[in-house]
Amino acid sequence: MQEEGAGSYFRNSMKLLPLFLASLTVSLLAERPNIVFIMADDVGLGDLSYHVREQLGKKPVVETPNLDALAKESLWFTDGHSATSLCSPTRYCVMSGNNNYRSNAPWGVWGTFRETAFREGEATLGTVVRDAGYSTGFVGKWHLGSDFRDKKTGRIYRGTDNGDLSGKVDLTRMTGNGPRTWGFDYDFTLPCGVQGPIYLAYENREWFPLQKNSEIVFLDKNNAKNSKDLSSKGPGMGDSQWDAREIAELVSRKAADFIAAQEKDKPFFLYYCTPSVHLPHCPPEQFEEREVKGTTPSAHLDMVVALDLEIKRIIEALKGNGYFENTLIVFTSDNGGLLSDKNTIKSGHRSSGGWAKGKNAPEEGGHRVPFFAFLKDKIEPGFSAEPVVNQDMLATCAALVGTGYPDNQAMDSNNLLPLLTGEGEYQPREFLMQQAGALKEVHFRKGDWKIIIQSDNQLKTFEPIALYNLKNNPSELPEKNQLGNPAHKETASSLLEQYLTTLRSGVRTVPLPLKGSSDGKVERP
Repeated sequence: MQEEGAGSYFRNSMKLLPLFLASLTVSLLAERPNIVFIMADDVGLGDLSYHVREQLGKKPVVETPNLDALAKESLWFTDGHSATSLCSPTRYCVMSGNNNYRSNAPWGVWGTFRETAFREGEATLGTVVRDAGYSTGFVGKWHLGSDFRDKKTGRIYRGTDNGDLSGKVDLTRMTGNGPRTWGFDYDFTLPCGVQGPIYLAYENREWFPLQKNSEIVFLDKNNAKNSKDLSSKGPGMGDSQWDAREIAELVSRKAADFIAAQEKDKPFFLYYCTPSVHLPHCPPEQFEEREVKGTTPSAHLDMVVALDLEIKRIIEALKGNGYFENTLIVFTSDNGGLLSDKNTIKSGHRSSGGWAKGKNAPEEGGHRVPFFAFLKDKIEPGFSAEPVVNQDMLATCAALVGTGYPDNQAMDSNNLLPLLTGEGEYQPREFLMQQAGALKEVHFRKGDWKIIIQSDNQLKTFEPIALYNLKNNPSELPEKNQLGNPAHKETASSLLEQYLTTLRSGVRTVPLPLKGSSDGKVERP
């Protein structure tokens, strides 16, 4: 598949032709492929040596041989995006197939004890695959709210994550609204990943003691095994034996165990949310037989190495159990790469992979992410310039397994199956509509043009702040901001109007989904 120019794939006027189950790839459905969806944390395009070498033509500072080997056999989307430029809201978008403005928290950030964003009966990434008869598993960082009991009242606790909650919250059991509630038969969950302020792990809702002598305590610099563990979000409730240096090994082992435990005659879906490469960057001394800590110019890059070894373990588990050649594997990230620390910068490594800025920003570096898909003999390796977003996984998985969902759900998830297999008619997005991060910017892209808009906490006010032509100015250089250029006044006005109309009307931003049953169950031929 040949890569095209920046604007050639957008169709300004397109007919929304409905796709039916009959248009699915019959061979794929007949073989019922397994699915492994890997979403890394804070990993940018430049963190994968494959991108640095193949797309930038440079020598990588750090090699990621296991990711590279998989990428070489995959279809790589050079215009791949995260739904937002931040972790938590992107995780909602991926699970729900919706843009984050449709949620009960327009800018995300679901702490451990926050009310879930999902509505009762809503289709999720987990349910659309589970409803097709798949065994489903979630491993890794959740960060989407959950239910724990208040020790005094017995009601669901909805307070802060911070501070000493020893006498307030029963942390021995997650009572609801974690992965098990939203479509996963099995879960191994880190409520906050590695950054805290909750430093605990749960397996099938029950607290998972990290060692035989583990206790749930208030962790601070005086009793933490590794004080750097607390450097990102500060002290908080945790396992007395918590050690962020051991998390990459732990979660990847749980993922491998899930794969090994599957029945040969039943397909499975694994959603693996590795917390690498998020702060506080505590690399292990070694991962299996491979030394990690100190093998690169920075702790950040050491964690990129650890991530690559996590992927190696998962691939080996698939191969060792005879699943590799019949498993769809998709790799992406929750937002763009980190702007990072001085040692990483000094080394010449740029996580953004050649794009402007990084995590949290509306510029392309904030949401351009690695995005590639592998399925042996079914997906032709190469590159595609079609714009795709990680929240497209819900519609794609539903199409692959033959599950329907109501037309008023997964409103922003597009079916990529025809792109992946080359069979069926792909219906492209007319535009990209995304949110950035903590500074409350939004951005809207149509063709080569992209407008960045300053909003507020409630998405009530909108002030354009930049207009870029990505074909002529892919680096989004401020001196080439066309917002004040009279020649492009009509373009800016049109983009702003379409953004506001789409937002306020609540309409779908992608074509209608495959037609299945209205209750989210499989419609059998």
